[in-house]
Amino acid sequence: MTLNPHPIHPSAGAYVLRLHRDARPAEGLLMGRIQHVASGDWSDFPDSQALFDWLARHAAQLQSGPTRAEDTSP
Repeated sequence: MTLNPHPIHPSAGAYVLRLHRDARPAEGLLMGRIQHVASGDWSDFPDSQALFDWLARHAAQLQSGPTRAEDTSP
């Protein structure tokens, strides 16, 4: 068996999402922290829009070049 050298979901795209204890996902209230596994880059987010905005920016940066671990929260 040969593994595909170009996986559909490469590990470089892995993130950890931690929801704050006061988050209420059933009500659409998301808040917490997101962290990129490979680089350690992270951000605290107060709502789902901030989460999606950071994730989109970060993923775009990954495609354009290397990142370094830092707090990129607003």
